[in-house]
Amino acid sequence: MSTLRARYESVRSGFEIADAGFLVLRFIALAGTVGWLLVAPVPRDTVSTFLRIAGFFLSYCALGYTLLFFRFDRKRDTYRLLLLFDLSFVYLLVVHSGGFASSFFIGFYLLTALHAFYYGYRSGLGVAVVCTVVYLLAGLPVSAFEPIDFLLRVSFLFLIALPIGLLSAILRTDKEKIESLNRDLTDSLESLKRLQGKLLEVEKLSALGRLTADVAHEIRNPLTAIGGFAKRLKKHLPENTAEIEYARIIVQEVERLERILRDTLTFSREARFHLRYADMNTLLARTEAKLSDICRERRLLLAVRQAPGLPSCIVDDDQIRQALDNLVNNAIDAMADGGTLVLATRTACENGTHYVVIDVSDTGPGISPDLVQRIFEPFYSTKDIGHGTGLGLSICKKIMEEHRGSIRVSATAGGGATFSLFIPYLPVEEIFKAQCWEVMRCGVDTIGNAAEKCPAYPNYGRICWSVAGTLSETKVHCTAAGKIGDCRKCTFYEIVSPSCPS
Repeated sequence: MSTLRARYESVRSGFEIADAGFLVLRFIALAGTVGWLLVAPVPRDTVSTFLRIAGFFLSYCALGYTLLFFRFDRKRDTYRLLLLFDLSFVYLLVVHSGGFASSFFIGFYLLTALHAFYYGYRSGLGVAVVCTVVYLLAGLPVSAFEPIDFLLRVSFLFLIALPIGLLSAILRTDKEKIESLNRDLTDSLESLKRLQGKLLEVEKLSALGRLTADVAHEIRNPLTAIGGFAKRLKKHLPENTAEIEYARIIVQEVERLERILRDTLTFSREARFHLRYADMNTLLARTEAKLSDICRERRLLLAVRQAPGLPSCIVDDDQIRQALDNLVNNAIDAMADGGTLVLATRTACENGTHYVVIDVSDTGPGISPDLVQRIFEPFYSTKDIGHGTGLGLSICKKIMEEHRGSIRVSATAGGGATFSLFIPYLPVEEIFKAQCWEVMRCGVDTIGNAAEKCPAYPNYGRICWSVAGTLSETKVHCTAAGKIGDCRKCTFYEIVSPSCPS
């Protein structure tokens, strides 16, 4: 039953005006045949002949529409097959109702008009030629041939086929244009929704950052006093008493709160980057040296896979190391019972932009799909209360966005997760070519704080669509991109013609 319902929905969604025309034509043909039998003075043997013709008509129609129902995707071929039966049907009607003088000749007109409308004027003219031949073959054995009357009748077949076919071609072209415009409009609306979502997310995080910075500063001073007094008190209390244990708990909790505040301030404050060209393989080697003992203690297997010939990126070493450390710590915490930690570098190319990618993979329990988006939210954590601040991944995301890149996570069905840091870079041959502000003349290169106004300035002017435009994963900073709505329609994008190697 579900299969039949699915077939019905498929047929209904693809049903067109021409399909209705073919169906109505068959009802008209059947009704005309029955009406002729009822009205015209027809001999009994002719009635039985026409009933057999009607039975033939109903049989092949039932077969054809059954075929259409189950193979509606091949309906054009099915209609061509039904045309042969339709021509046979009209041929029989003409033969048994007077030959050249038969009123059923109108069936040829209907067939020509419908096929010209459905397939175009070429097919319409072809059907007109076939109908002319069939009409001639049907009339010659039955009645006298009248050349003038015959030519007058068949000429209307071609007069019907040509204009209807041309009109059909115009309508089909207009329909395709409208569908194309609708697709473009739908894509533009979806792009606009994505941009609005990005803008709201950025504004929300900005407001949250300002609020948390103010709250953190207000809390830090009294918290420092509490911790200091608790440490003094602990020094004067006798050992092995409940009071010194209380003091020790206070000191531990104050230290934990200070870590939370430190992460909060790191997340909320403006970064002060010291950008320079750096090799991510070198950074990975330093991380490997630092992790060797830790992994051995935790019964973890550490595997480092460095891509050869990796290009240098413009980064702040300390910030990228902080992001990498956060990801490594999360991976280690996810494998409490041992496992494999994999650090790898590679290159990638998306939207015409080249990236150096650092992958951190673990064999832990993995991440459920419904948590993939939430794990980057500030203060959201899957760890037990008291372990972590819920800001580690948010800080990683912030660092990557300030490096004009992104962070992504992918989970495998068998468990484990891979976090990837995407850092954009420009091939050497692109550095000295025309930059976007030079072509678009937006004036960003003439202001003092250009780097704050446009993330593409001064290092990413050849991939502005991915770092400041509509193809970026953050807020759209480029004014021109905001007006156009899609960087792929931008003049500069067309000039650069970005592509990724296969």
